[in-house]
Amino acid sequence: MTTPIDQQWTEVDQVTFKKTMGSLAAGVTIVTTRDRSGEPRGLTCSAVCSLSATPPLLLACLHERSSTLAAIQHSGSFAVNILAAGTADIARTFASPVPERFAGTNWYPGPRTDAPLFEDTVAWAECAVVDALPMGDHQMVVGRLVNGRALSTQRPLVYWRAQFSDIPENA
Repeated sequence: MTTPIDQQWTEVDQVTFKKTMGSLAAGVTIVTTRDRSGEPRGLTCSAVCSLSATPPLLLACLHERSSTLAAIQHSGSFAVNILAAGTADIARTFASPVPERFAGTNWYPGPRTDAPLFEDTVAWAECAVVDALPMGDHQMVVGRLVNGRALSTQRPLVYWRAQFSDIPENA
């Protein structure tokens, strides 16, 4: 359902938006897939959440100009790697414009989708693309989980107020 925004309402500026949304702690993931030539593609993404249990759906929001998004659109599948505490360096690498993001990382092909799965995770999910909806400068990609695994009792890496953080042991 969409409703027109009343003309008396104005949107907030980018600084207010980023400070407000940055106050929401989020799990840190790396969304991965393979491109047309079979090369691994991926990016750090904190805009991932569960959508439905029946059927099992999640959504990930990726920038419309992302090469990873283009590869997901081509392959029709992707993986979400939920990073473990202590992996901020990997998250930073995949959030940067570095061309060889996968160099020096420990990953293996997903058994269902062939999308890269990382060893330093608390869990991962392999997904088939169900839909993609343009929203502002991003696309909301909806994936149906076709495989998944919780791998560790480690705590996850989180992102809060522009900082990667580990959840304290006594939390």
